Amino acid sequence: MEIVWTPTPEVLEQANVVRLMGRLGVDNYRELQRRSAQDPDWFWPAAIEDMGLEFSQQWDRVVDLSRGPEWATWFVGGKLNLAWNCVHRWAERTPEVAAANWESEDGERHGLTYRELSERVTRFAEALVSLGVEPGDRVAYFLPMSPEVSIVSHACAHVGAVQVPVFSGFAAPAVAQRLQDAEAKVVVTADGSLRRGREVPMKEIVDEAARESPSVEHVVVWRRLGRDDVPMTRGRDLFDADAMEGRPGTLEPLQVDSEHPYLLTYTSGTTGKPKGVVHVQGGFLVSITREVAYQADAKAGEVVHFVTDMGWIMGPWEVVGGNALGCTVLFAEGAPDWPAADRLWSLVEREQIAVLGLSPTLTRALIPHGRELVEQHDLSSLRVLVTTGEPWNPEPYRWLHEVVGGGRCPIINCSGGTEVGACFLSACLAEPIKACSLGGPALGMAMDVVDAEGRPVRGEVGELVCRKPFPGMTRGFWRDPERYLDTYWRRLPGVWVHGDWASIDEDGYWFLHGRSDDTLNIAGKRVGPAELESAVVAHPVVAEAAAVGVPHEVKGETAWIFCALVPGAEPSEELEAELRALVSAELGKAFAPERILFVGALPKTRSAKIVRRAVRAKAVGADPGDLSSLENPETLAEIEAVVRG
Repeated sequence: MEIVWTPTPEVLEQANVVRLMGRLGVDNYRELQRRSAQDPDWFWPAAIEDMGLEFSQQWDRVVDLSRGPEWATWFVGGKLNLAWNCVHRWAERTPEVAAANWESEDGERHGLTYRELSERVTRFAEALVSLGVEPGDRVAYFLPMSPEVSIVSHACAHVGAVQVPVFSGFAAPAVAQRLQDAEAKVVVTADGSLRRGREVPMKEIVDEAARESPSVEHVVVWRRLGRDDVPMTRGRDLFDADAMEGRPGTLEPLQVDSEHPYLLTYTSGTTGKPKGVVHVQGGFLVSITREVAYQADAKAGEVVHFVTDMGWIMGPWEVVGGNALGCTVLFAEGAPDWPAADRLWSLVEREQIAVLGLSPTLTRALIPHGRELVEQHDLSSLRVLVTTGEPWNPEPYRWLHEVVGGGRCPIINCSGGTEVGACFLSACLAEPIKACSLGGPALGMAMDVVDAEGRPVRGEVGELVCRKPFPGMTRGFWRDPERYLDTYWRRLPGVWVHGDWASIDEDGYWFLHGRSDDTLNIAGKRVGPAELESAVVAHPVVAEAAAVGVPHEVKGETAWIFCALVPGAEPSEELEAELRALVSAELGKAFAPERILFVGALPKTRSAKIVRRAVRAKAVGADPGDLSSLENPETLAEIEAVVRG
């Protein structure tokens, strides 16, 4: 891959990470990364000071490995409060700066300054205490993306409660599963929200879920739609305005231990039960803020917007990392291409977004609407593009770089996960960026690519691993330590095996090649689905694709590629032959797909990530496992019908 972006002297002069390098006396970013991974006692205190994060009580040790790397603890003996770092201190220093702005799907707009957000967070924290919430209790919220998620999230941190964000697109059974598992005491929701022009009855969904969740004692309702008919259960339910009515707003944020639990968030399991991922106040705050500061280069007062949901890790990424740096976090209810296909570009222009986050799949979905829709908006406020979720294909990457970023905005492609609490790998604007690359290990991360025996490999695809613990790593799965150890630590003892295929090229740039459990093994040759998908997506009429492996009597496994076409394009035998030829030309005849199947759409999460395991399950007639994260489960019926012919 070619270098597509190189930092200018002006970029380097103003970059947060260059400021950190100067503080530490390091003049080379790769040297900084190497030393940050090797010497956490040297790196993390300096980063915390540089980012301006505040502990009310200094730690005794940066990291404690006495229980092994799997159970490392960080900033041992330190005390802090995340809500103080993200909201209240900014209310004292920059009270009139916007903290959280919102645009509803139907065009309503309002926002909160840091002073206003601090006041509401404190009053909502007092309301939680009045409802019997104590430190360590779980408070779930099922809300559209709005400033209300900031209020609830930071109020939980204010009183030391454990927040449980629930993806706003879930149906009642998936909500109930999480409420039950977390044993949530309080649920915060809305009377409804809008999604693609339809009302989503969020309160009724919570009511149905709460019937199966005996731990729920109270439901607090935000009047998003102002419905007169919203059902309210006497003695259990109350509106948020009533809950905060008369609260003095004087409750001091609780100073908690660095390892005090902060976040319990769920990531879909491949079979049945989702994994409850636990994060703590100290490590999560430090790790997420490090990423937003030094990888995304966000600065105080800038507008940050990620197309995501609080149920995914990039929601807390912007709420915690963005607010900790004094940024303005922009929330947008509904879909990025509704009510008009150019909604996202219109948001950038209207709200002056500086740091925009989106996924490769969302980019591919927006391309068919045409570059004209992008070019009719002034996107000059954009400074950095952040992408995550899956490997890139070259053509969509270049489209984002050239059409949206105008060739001047770095694409900070990063990868980590819910359990990582930030990123493992990330491009950085202190260095040139190669197309589709993740640059290299993020600061503080001791990453490697290894073979099946754990030996380092270069110039070929291997398993992505992390050789040392890090502050943002999960403190285990909720009440399931054995599953946590089995998932990450037992394959190569003492080493975190993440489940991604990765490679490092001759220039030291890192690339991902898909999940290792997604990998196809065709006649003994291993290939990532992204490579097959890239070949067919290069065709102008293919909007997106999902490659899966299915059993084959001779080859052991063969590839099927499901393709969704751009509007107006029609499937044909000729097109099928063209796509098969593209794969053969790109990867060799051995990898030519046995079948190319055309569908109207592919199953995705709301964050626009294609769920390949669901596609494969329908292709081979297997159990697809947990599908609660899908936004469009109806696509699976079409896939099943197409497979059966």
